[in-house]
Amino acid sequence: MTNWTITNMDRLTADGFVVTVHWTASQTDGDFYASTYSTVGFTEQPGQSLIPYDELTEATVVEWVKGSLGAEGVAAVDAALAANIAEQKAPKVASGTPW
Repeated sequence: MTNWTITNMDRLTADGFVVTVHWTASQTDGDFYASTYSTVGFTEQPGQSLIPYDELTEATVVEWVKGSLGAEGVAAVDAALAANIAEQKAPKVASGTPW
């Protein structure tokens, strides 16, 4: 299961509109861990209703991020994290010396 976290947000000071959301997504499988970090930008639209900044929740903003990525984007993040963990479990390349 992927854990989505909001790490920071940039907002307009005039009205609190969130212009950039910084997020991470991570998966853990036993001792194996994979994560990714990215940002999503938003543009204020005329007539758009705003949730007051101090009333935002992480769950709401995570839904904004997922909505911006779309179902295919969310699935791609999930798949990339799972692939990273699979590679950690059974690496295709190793380093070291035989002695």
